[in-house]
Order: sequence, then structure tokens, then C-alpha cells
Amino acid sequence: MTPSSTIESLIWLLIAASIIGVLATHLRIPYTVALAIGGLILGIIRHPILDSFGHASEPNWLTPNVILIFFLPPLLFEGSLKIHLRQLRENVVPILLLANMGVLVATVITGYAVHWILGLPILVSLLFGSIISATDPISVLAIFKEMPVARRLSVIIEAESLFNDGTAVVLFRILLAAIATHTLGLAKGFESFVVEILGGTAIGFIFGYGMSKLSERIDDPQIEITLTTILAYGSYLLANSLHLSGVIATVIAGLTIGNVGAPKGMTPRTRLALWSFWEYASFLINSLVFLLIGMEVHLGDLLRQWHATLLGIAGVLVGRALSVYTLTPASNLFTKKISFRWQHVLVWGGLHGSLSLALALSLEHSFPYRDQILQLTFGVVAFSIIVQGLTIKPLLRVLGMGVGQENEYDRVRVRQIAISSARTELDTLLRTNLISSPVHEKLKRELDARIDKVNAEVSELFSQDEGRAGQELETARIRLIAAERSSIEQATHDGMISPQGAAQMIDNIDRQMDALTGKRAPENG
Repeated sequence: MTPSSTIESLIWLLIAASIIGVLATHLRIPYTVALAIGGLILGIIRHPILDSFGHASEPNWLTPNVILIFFLPPLLFEGSLKIHLRQLRENVVPILLLANMGVLVATVITGYAVHWILGLPILVSLLFGSIISATDPISVLAIFKEMPVARRLSVIIEAESLFNDGTAVVLFRILLAAIATHTLGLAKGFESFVVEILGGTAIGFIFGYGMSKLSERIDDPQIEITLTTILAYGSYLLANSLHLSGVIATVIAGLTIGNVGAPKGMTPRTRLALWSFWEYASFLINSLVFLLIGMEVHLGDLLRQWHATLLGIAGVLVGRALSVYTLTPASNLFTKKISFRWQHVLVWGGLHGSLSLALALSLEHSFPYRDQILQLTFGVVAFSIIVQGLTIKPLLRVLGMGVGQENEYDRVRVRQIAISSARTELDTLLRTNLISSPVHEKLKRELDARIDKVNAEVSELFSQDEGRAGQELETARIRLIAAERSSIEQATHDGMISPQGAAQMIDNIDRQMDALTGKRAPENG
């Protein structure tokens, strides 16, 4: 395969993705699902104009190295870049439970189900369970960007998909070694898991924080975007070279630059360019990945062995369902409750995709039962992207979670925040003498008029739903009480008050906080 033919193949893929995107808009189906279906059709017809996709000259796109090194890091980075640390902190219990214990539970249940149903050896079945148990960030992030779900549910699903890959990869390595040595080293595997996760976290944070500080000294969008690209790939490759979790390193790097570097070290102009770049990069890579997945699935083989494929899909769904329905109630004991309706979405929205394919394809050709594992993996991935992807919106409607008043309120509030930010930036321009007073006054009047208009819209929405104002008031009170507590701690540090006096004041504030948080509704999902 020559470089020119590879570029030609890439251009044909992009042309196909564009055409499919237009059709998806008219047919009102998720773009990623349409790409997978389009890939299946292209894989079947092999039209002469698509000779560049033929078996003889097709670029080896969907290999473990291409998926794990070229495709995965930017998608992980883009997904974590926009997750607010506060949202992650508020939902850390369900995210960590599902991303760690959830993968382990799903692996065991799926493995034993496949072993019992299809008769594969138990270690081979567990290996398949580890391959398919982690929800794939490429699939999940692409689908749920188009879904009208509450922000908290979206954060839980997206963050779980970003973090559970490390667990799945470690389990995959442990089970692969167990099959080779006929010994399952749980203690050594647990030690390896802890080292990989903590090491990847350290690398991601150090690189992300260092890049955040560097961005404070630079005011050039092109250079800063280039630095974030280096950060996304560099943290992943460095962690992998040290036998640590590259997935976790990239996710933590994205979280750090998104919550430290972007708001503190980048101008609004740079932040806008940064978001636009990474959104386009995500769109481009997702277009290629989903089209390639569809082309790679051997539909004929799946149809010829439909019985085993359907049984494998059933085993995977049972594993996912039991892991969610058993661990979520445990999470509800320690944090804000996740309703039963949301749990249904967590089960059906746990999509699988290119990461599972990469792990399955990484098995040596001499590996026993490789063909069966590949067939099951392709079957589950095709079912996940097409069937689950097509039915997730109807499921949301059935559960009463479609687009409604809440989304309209969110859009108005975002406009309110955006205009207020512009007003603050306008004052900064005047203070730094970048604009004159007459220009400032003219623009100030225009922005104030827009603020008044959007404030009126917010008031109208509040009058239609009085409970919404109460929720916002309660949240604001909690933030104010937290600010008081922080000020008392700072005063103690500065020697303005004795530790004993501060402890009593903090104790009173904590009781106020407990009283407020205790009144909050368990969940409105």
C-alpha cells in the first residue's frame, strides 16, 4: 500500500462519510449509526469505484495500533476536555463503581454466560468478557452528544466510558497471561492494575498541569492548540512506554487542561478556537471509525452463525444489566440517587465499539478460539452500534426523558451566562485600554439590552415552574455556605482566629450544609 493510495482511500472514506451524513440528517437517525450501516453496505457491494477499499489494496486501518494509538487518544482527550471537575466530583461514586467493579462484574457474568451457553473454555470466555465489558468511549461519546438527556446522566455515562477502559485492558492482560500459563494470578494482577492506574493518573496530571502553566505565558491559539495535541498523544504514548495506563493518562490530562489551563491560562478567543478544533477532530475521527467498523464486520459470517452470535449478544446484555442494577443501588447509599429510569439508560446506553475490536484483533493468529472471539466481538459491536444506537432515542421517549422544558431552560441559562461573560470581557477591554470609552459605552448598552431580554425569559420560565427557582436557590445557598467555610479555613491559616474558634464556626456551617443537602430530592430523573 503506497502513501498516495492510502491518501486516496482516506479521501474516498471522507466522501462516503459526508454523503452518509447528509442522508442521516434527512432520515433523522444518529449519524454514527448511519455510518456503521453505510460501512456494512460498502463492505457488501464493493463497487468498482471503491476499488481502494478492495481486499488487495485496502489500507490496514482497523488494527490495534491504529485504533489505540491514532484514533483513541484524541477522542479520549476531547471527551474529558469538557467535563467539569465539579460534575465529576459530584458523581465520583457511581462513575468509579461502574468503571471498576462494573467492568469486573460484567466480565465474570458475561464470561460464565458465554461458557455455559456456547461451551467455550472458562478462561477463554472470561477473556471475551473482558474484551466486551468496557463501554467504548468512541461509541458512547459520539451517540450521547446527540441525545436529549439530563447533564448528570450524560456525565455519568461519558465519564464511565472514559475511565473503564483501563480496567478492561488490565483484565484482558491478566486473563491472556492466565491462558498462556494456566495460572490466574489475582494478587499480581491487582498490583499491576493499581500501578497502571495511579501511574497513568500521575503522568496525566503532571503533563496537563505543566501545559496549563505554559499556556498562561502564550497568547497564540495555533500554538496552544498544537500544545494540546502534543499533550493528548504525548501523555498516552509516554504512559504506554512505561507500562502504565495511557488511557487514564490522556483522560486526566484532558481534565486538567480543561479545568485549569483553559479557564485560567487561555483567552476567550483561544478557548473558542480550542473547542472548535477538538470538536472537528472528534467528528472527523468518529466518521472514519464508524465507517470502518461497518466495513470490517463480516455480515455473511454473522448470518451464517447467527445462533452463536445472538447467544453471545444475550450474554453481554445480561452481564451489563446485572452490573448496573446491582452496583447502582450500592452507589445510591452514598451519593445522590440514580433513578430506576436512568439505570435502564445506563444499561442500554453501554455501547461497544472500536476498543473491543482492537483488543480482539490484537490476539495472535495462533491463539486458540481466536476466530470465535472475533466473530462474537463483531456481532456484539454491530448489534450495539446499530440496534442499541437506533433504539436509544425511542427508549428515552418511552421513559419520558425526551427534549422538553428543561432543555429550553438550559439553553436560556447558557445564553444568559454567555452574554454575562461578554459583558465582563468588555470591561476588561476598557480597563486594559484596548477600546475607548465611547466604544465601551455603545457596546455596553447593546449587551445590557440583551441581558435584560434573557433575564425576562428566565423569569418567564421560573413562573411556569416554581420548583426550578427553588432548586437554583438551594444550589446557590450551598455554594455560599461552602465559600464561608473556605474563608474561615483561610483566616485560620493566616492566624486571624484560633483553631478552636474556627472549629466551632466550621461545625456550625457544616450543620447548615447537612440540613440543606438532606432536604434535596433524591433524583428527578
